[in-house]
Amino acid sequence: MNAAEAGARLPDAPWRQQAATRAVLAALAARGQTVRFVGGCVRNALMGRAVDDIDIATPDPPETVIALLEAAGIRAVPTGLAHGTVTAVAGGRHFEITTLRHDVRSFGRHAEVAFTGDWLADARRRDFTMNALYADPDGALYDPVGGLDDLTARRVRFVGDARARIAEDYLRILRFFRFAAWYGEGPLDAEALDAITATREGLRRLSAERVRAELLKLLAAPDPVPALHAMTATGALGIVVPEADGLDRLARLVALRDVAGAADPLLRLAAMAEVDAAGMAGLAGRLRLSNAERDRLVAMAGSKPPVAAGMGGRALRAAVYRLGKPVFRDRALLAWAGDAAPDAAAWGEILAAAEDWPVPRFPLTGEDALALGLTPGPALGRALRATEEWWVEQDFAPGPARLRQHLGRVKDGWQ
Repeated sequence: MNAAEAGARLPDAPWRQQAATRAVLAALAARGQTVRFVGGCVRNALMGRAVDDIDIATPDPPETVIALLEAAGIRAVPTGLAHGTVTAVAGGRHFEITTLRHDVRSFGRHAEVAFTGDWLADARRRDFTMNALYADPDGALYDPVGGLDDLTARRVRFVGDARARIAEDYLRILRFFRFAAWYGEGPLDAEALDAITATREGLRRLSAERVRAELLKLLAAPDPVPALHAMTATGALGIVVPEADGLDRLARLVALRDVAGAADPLLRLAAMAEVDAAGMAGLAGRLRLSNAERDRLVAMAGSKPPVAAGMGGRALRAAVYRLGKPVFRDRALLAWAGDAAPDAAAWGEILAAAEDWPVPRFPLTGEDALALGLTPGPALGRALRATEEWWVEQDFAPGPARLRQHLGRVKDGWQ
């Protein structure tokens, strides 16, 4: 008996009743076709979680979908016609509408699909049972592959044969662990883990961009550590992030969520990848991180100036000035997480003092150097940097007059 026959229904929610949602549904059903919500919006509504993306399934081909939307005055964007996907834009919201389909051939990274009117065939090609739940516009649930029981049990399970689903797209290995971290509870599905262990080499066929996106989503979960340990046991993590020797440090960082704030995937990546700055640069390059993300990772792995337990006063101020507050905070949180027996109060004081300290601005400029007779060029920059370093060592006490005097001594070769 499927969920609809058992009387299960989607909870009422504002997103279902919004004018834009009703307008899109009415447009798609104008020819009398059955259309249903599917995937994440159904899953999250049943779990009482926020619904951001609204996916709708229809037996109509994408060309018909576009015609129906445009006839109703709704903008239609052909975002993935080969895979049957059209995006409707209404009321400032995006609705992803996909034609029912089944896989004809799969290549481990993508599939060649054929459109169908068979709802069961569409369900059987989806990745996890909890993502193969459908709901009519009035909320009646359809559960062709047992997803409702798995969702109730917080069990992430592949639809049908796990190895077959993975072979269709090896990214599903990473999605399994990401979904386990976000939606699962208790032991992970044994069949899935066995299948992942057997197929893990397929991860090497994926683009860095796809791996990066899934990895960062996994690291954004409230607590990704249990899923990452399971990922390590299957050998999958060693393929994706061979630098990941710091899961204990990551676990301690996750435990600092009240101090660290919202989950920070990049900070968590740095915590679990125990490598130096060169290693971080290599990791960033392999994952095709942005330049800003790479620079942040490299800065987090730097060793100078050090950020250590018990630091305070002028040493703390010098470190904050040299690193900048964001990098100092990153380094401090990583050092705290790396401390096997931390003094929480002391580390809290370090973070608070760094945040509260008003970072001063170096008073001198190139014009001051020129006024003292320095000529434009590299030597001028070196003289200013040497004077700035002396100012930091003096705990930022010297004012502009003393700094100009020091700059003059530097110019004349004095130290």
